[in-house]
Order: sequence, then C-alpha cells, then structure tokens
Amino acid sequence: MMRRLALLGAGGHGKVVADSALCAGWQEVVFYDDAWPGVQSCGPWPVAGNSEQLRLDLAGFDGVVVTIGNNAIRLDKQRWLQQGGAALVSVVHPAACVSRYASIGPGSVVMAGAVLNIDAKLGQACIINTGATVDHDCQLADGVHVSPGAHLSGEVQVGQASWIGAGAVVRQGLSIGRSVTVGAGAVVVKPISEGMTVVGNPARVLVRSDPSGAL
Repeated sequence: MMRRLALLGAGGHGKVVADSALCAGWQEVVFYDDAWPGVQSCGPWPVAGNSEQLRLDLAGFDGVVVTIGNNAIRLDKQRWLQQGGAALVSVVHPAACVSRYASIGPGSVVMAGAVLNIDAKLGQACIINTGATVDHDCQLADGVHVSPGAHLSGEVQVGQASWIGAGAVVRQGLSIGRSVTVGAGAVVVKPISEGMTVVGNPARVLVRSDPSGAL
C-alpha cells in the first residue's frame, strides 16, 4: 500500500524535507500551504490546498510534517494539527547518522549528513539541518532549528523555538534559553538567556528579541 505524506509549508525547507522523505521510503508527497491557491506547486510536488484543507484531508495520509521555517509558527501549526488528530511523524534522511539511543520527537526532521549522537533528545517540530551535529546528551526543546553546518557539543540544552545559525558552534555543557537566535558562524562559549540574539566569535549579545517566541 502506498505511503502518503502531507507537508504543510511549500517553501525551500519543504522541498528538502520532501526529497528526504522520498529517500527515506515515503512514496507520495503532497504539499499544503496557506498561500494556496496563489501557490500551486513546490518544486515537482503539487500544493493541494491550505492548512484548513489539510485538516479535512488527514484521513488520506499516513503521516504529516509541518515544513515552515519560522520556529514559532511551525510549532503553533504542529500543535493545531495535533488537536485535529494528525498523524505527526519524523523524517530522517538515510544519509544522516542517528544513534539508536537518540530520541526524535514527532514532526522533527533530520537532514542528510547530520549527526545525532547517543542520548541526544529532540522535542517536537525540531530541524537538524544539512551537515549539523548534535552531540551526546544534548536536549533540544520543541521547535528548535539547528541550521546547516552548525555544531552543538555534548550536554548542550536549547530552549523552545531557538535558532542556531548556519556554521555556529556551541561549547559543551551550555544552556541556551527560549526564543534565542544564534547568528551564523557564532561561537557560543557562555550560557545565553531567554530572548537574546547573539553574534560573533566569541558570541556577544546583539539584541533582545521578543520573549513570547516570535523570531
């Protein structure tokens, strides 16, 4: 029987998740996006409707993933779909290296070349992007995005809806608060409190963002 996957969010991130899903054994991918009907396709895949239509169509899919890049919106949409009974699943590219002792929450995605080491724990709706590494005993709350080529050393804790930018590095054992943005290439050597944006090497505070979760 054909395994069908619905993706909510027809942007560039969605295309990567769709491609990863097909590599991982899903046989059909259908997109939904709230820009429909203005947006009719995402790469080679059709856009069948908006998020409300997806809730109506849930019975026709074996799994659902929210593929919206914004962390707070992705997490909100995931919770809304959960309330509607969606079968939220994770997608792991076969070229990722994931320890059998790591755990991945529903709606999370792990891209090609990423590494999840022993006892790493991902919450719901997380993104471990291309070539990123999450080392042993890291704990990522719901809605975290670790961007391409970013590296979390062992025992790092990352709060809800935080974003680790491309190529950033986080020293072992540190705590990063909720709704934090770590800029691309930043080197984090001290804990970061809730709502901060940090940049540079070593990372320094650039601005305090909205602690409500907006990024």
